[in-house]
Amino acid sequence: MLTPREVAHIAQLARLDLAPGEEEAFARQLTAILEYAGVVQQVDTTRLDVGVGQVNASDLQMPLRADIPSPSLERDDAVAAAPDRSPDGAFFRVPKVL
Repeated sequence: MLTPREVAHIAQLARLDLAPGEEEAFARQLTAILEYAGVVQQVDTTRLDVGVGQVNASDLQMPLRADIPSPSLERDDAVAAAPDRSPDGAFFRVPKVL
């Protein structure tokens, strides 16, 4: 079983903030997930016929619509409701992701 200390370390690596007491709950849940993954890994797949039951995205025929230009939003309308516009009002800013 994972220990709360191991869960805290995993959370730190994933840059997750856990509330007090969550380590114990996540330790139980993650242990159950890892045990089930171990059960799944024990399934004998040597006799499976490769290709049967497999679907590849490139094998699918997707209907495509005609690529016809159409009018879009005017810039002023698009940024009018933006919570954080650039000083000139032409663009809107979003929070940094990284």
